Amino acid sequence: MKPLWGIDLGGTKIEGVVIESSENPKVIARLRVPTEQAGGYDHIIGQIKKLIGLLEEASGLRPERIGMGTPGTIDPPTQLMKNCNTTALNHQPLHRDLETALQMPFVMANDANCFAVAEARFGAVRDKVPNAKVVFGVILGTGVGGGVVVNGKVLNGLQGIAGEWGHNILDESGGPCYCGRNGCVETIISGPSLERHYTQLTGTRLKLAEIVARQYAGEDPAAAQTLNRLIQYWGKAIAYVINILDPDAIVIGGGVGNIDLLYSQEGIEAVKRNVFNPRLDTLFLKPHLGDSAGVFGAALLAE
Repeated sequence: MKPLWGIDLGGTKIEGVVIESSENPKVIARLRVPTEQAGGYDHIIGQIKKLIGLLEEASGLRPERIGMGTPGTIDPPTQLMKNCNTTALNHQPLHRDLETALQMPFVMANDANCFAVAEARFGAVRDKVPNAKVVFGVILGTGVGGGVVVNGKVLNGLQGIAGEWGHNILDESGGPCYCGRNGCVETIISGPSLERHYTQLTGTRLKLAEIVARQYAGEDPAAAQTLNRLIQYWGKAIAYVINILDPDAIVIGGGVGNIDLLYSQEGIEAVKRNVFNPRLDTLFLKPHLGDSAGVFGAALLAE
């Protein structure tokens, strides 16, 4: 089998990897360059081209095609980027411009999809549920996103938005979202939203890790209320996904995904109450690949 090449395009860094194959993800070369998004769209293209050149030098290989994870997605009818928090990419024909600049084919998917397929094929799901057919990968951090993997392949969807559960309406108390709607999942259970809720209760600004520490210490009612809010709304939000996809496993990435309460009996019961089934068989897993998931998942796109 031929080596696979993957690029993970982020807001601050662009990471690239060459692995031996989809069956053996041994790293041949792995490098990073800064995104430098303030330089604009053309500069980002140049940084990607630079990284691929460095990978070619390090590996002694040249790719036949490259998989890339992006901070947004391609709009299928227009082939323009959308929903990117690296805003210089929005409304740009990134796929076409990369293929023109590099003179080779690219296969692209949202970074949450790359996370999901990497954990399904190489990480937590492979280790715990090796025969899983449907996997949902959650990004629960500064924002809320997700990716769907079916039989080891990313499901992008007709409009390129499969898995975007973070912008379903959950509750009006979340307030306005940058997407233009009100009360999205992201406005309630993302890290910044939980921090904002704690500040509203106390007038004190704390990082989420500090709020969690206070909750475990058992001496801060506002911290307990903030974490209870997370558990109750997490239970509702993820149950909607389970009712539609009924995945074998859900892998929870991002900073909020490190909170053990999500995997506790309390967290499981919050989900179970909202699932259209008398029991909850879905497994909830912590990711195994860390910051490798995005770039390994991108490489799998190039199979």
